[in-house]
Amino acid sequence: MGFPAIFCCGRSSDRKGKEKIGSWRVFSLKELHAATNNFNYDNKLGEGGIGSVYWGQLWDGSQIAVKRLKIWSERGETEFPIEVEILGKIRHKDLLCLRGYCNEGQERLIVYDYMPNLSLHTHLHGQHSLDCHLDWKRRMNIALGAAEGIEYLHHHSVIHRDIKARNVLLDSNFNARVADFGLAKLVPEGSPLAPEYVMLGKDARKSCDVYSYGILLLELISGKKATDKLELWALPLAQEDKFDEIVDPKLNGNFIKSELRKAVLVGLICTKKTAEKRPTMLEVVDLLKAESKEKMSNLENDEMFKKRAPGGDHELSGGDDNSSSDSISCEKRE
Repeated sequence: MGFPAIFCCGRSSDRKGKEKIGSWRVFSLKELHAATNNFNYDNKLGEGGIGSVYWGQLWDGSQIAVKRLKIWSERGETEFPIEVEILGKIRHKDLLCLRGYCNEGQERLIVYDYMPNLSLHTHLHGQHSLDCHLDWKRRMNIALGAAEGIEYLHHHSVIHRDIKARNVLLDSNFNARVADFGLAKLVPEGSPLAPEYVMLGKDARKSCDVYSYGILLLELISGKKATDKLELWALPLAQEDKFDEIVDPKLNGNFIKSELRKAVLVGLICTKKTAEKRPTMLEVVDLLKAESKEKMSNLENDEMFKKRAPGGDHELSGGDDNSSSDSISCEKRE
C-alpha cells in the first residue's frame, strides 16, 4: 500500500503537532441520508473533481461534511475501504482528518468534521472573496499551517497529490486544514501539474506536492487564480524587486514587506523546473519560520532570482513550452 505501519497499527508518533486519534467509524448509508436530508441540494457546500460535498448534522447535534465521490477508478473500487481506513488514522492539527466513511452499494462517502469558514478558494475567488476576511496575518498563518500539514504527510511517506485552494479548508479561527490527502490516487483529479509529469509521465513524488504548494502560496499572496501561470508572472517582478506589485490589492497595502518578500521567494523556488532543485516541505517550513538574516540571504541569492537577458533560460516550471501550470493533476493519467 505504500503507507507505513504506524498508521495501520494506530500507534502515535512523537512528531510535533500530532493529535490523538479521535472517533472513527463506518457510517450507514441510512444515517448519512438522514444527516444530509437525502443529500438535498440546499445542503450542498460545493463540488469538485472528486465529488460533491454536503453539510449534515448527526443525531447528537454534531455537524459534518460528507463527500460523495463521483466516479472512482477500477483500482479505487477495490482499495477504497482499505485506503480510507489507513488515511483515517492520520491525525495532525493542520490536516482535516476523516471521521469515517460509508461503502454501501454504489455509494462511496467520506465523512469529515464541518469547517465553518469553508475553503481558501471560497475566500480568494468564491462567494466570500469580497468580504476581505483574509488579512495579511491570516494569510501567513494559513501558508504556514498548510506547509506544516503537508510536511507531516511527507514525513510519514504520504503524498497528497491534489494540493490546491479548494483543498485547504478553514476552521472557525481561519486556521488551515489540508483536506483530501491521498484520495487523488482513487479518483484522479488534481492540482497544478509539475512539469516532470507533463513531459515524462512520471509517477507522483513529494516534489510534485512541493510544486503545487508553491503555486498555492503565490495564489494566497496575490489573490490571483492558480491557472494564471503565477510563477511566470511573479518571477520577473521578484527579480526587479517589485514585490508590492505581486501582493493582493484587496489588502490595501496592509502587509509586512519582509514577510511578503520571503513568502514570494519561497513560493517561486518551490516551482523550479527541475524537481531535484526544489526544497523539501521541511525546508519550506523552516524558511517560512526563519528569522535569521543568513537564511534570507541564501534565499535571495538563489540563481533563479538573478536577472537574465530576454529569452534566457531560468529555473521555472514554465520555462518549457510543454509544461503547464493550469493542468489539473499531480498524478500520471492512465
